[in-house]
Amino acid sequence: MSISTRTLRACLAAITALFAVLVFASPATAATFPQFAPNGTHLQAGAIGCTETATGVSCSAFELAGVGNTNATVSLVATYSATIQCTNRGGELVESHDDSVTTSTTAQVFPTKNGRLAVPAQTSTAPTAAQVLTQADCPNPNWTPSVLAGSITLASFTYTLTFAGFSSPYIVITG
Repeated sequence: MSISTRTLRACLAAITALFAVLVFASPATAATFPQFAPNGTHLQAGAIGCTETATGVSCSAFELAGVGNTNATVSLVATYSATIQCTNRGGELVESHDDSVTTSTTAQVFPTKNGRLAVPAQTSTAPTAAQVLTQADCPNPNWTPSVLAGSITLASFTYTLTFAGFSSPYIVITG
């Protein structure tokens, strides 16, 4: 059985085209996304998540494996809203407005043996009225601010876990 020159050229052209697609198209078709964790990082135990409660937000503890010797920073930033009432020297309510207070917790986490990282729970509780008043003010310095009872509420939060040496967080949860 003999292959004609024409058939041989067609086969070689097809093989060359396929080779070019595999060699030159692979980087373009294989989407590369920045890795924000050591290669092989995965959830070992627990569940990653945050729950809003009546008094704030609580983010669960969990364990990551495959992190090698890479440290991480875990952070929870919560913003609370409160209604501030301003009372003049005559004892009359003259203005109400909303104000916000931001709280944050940060912890450095170091891997234990076998490249495991035990990430502790993070919790933020609503500030007290006294804590809100340390940052609250009224438009007129002669007015006295107070916090409307029951008005302190969680407005938003951001939970992050960022590995040392990486430019962006590996985990981001917002609410």
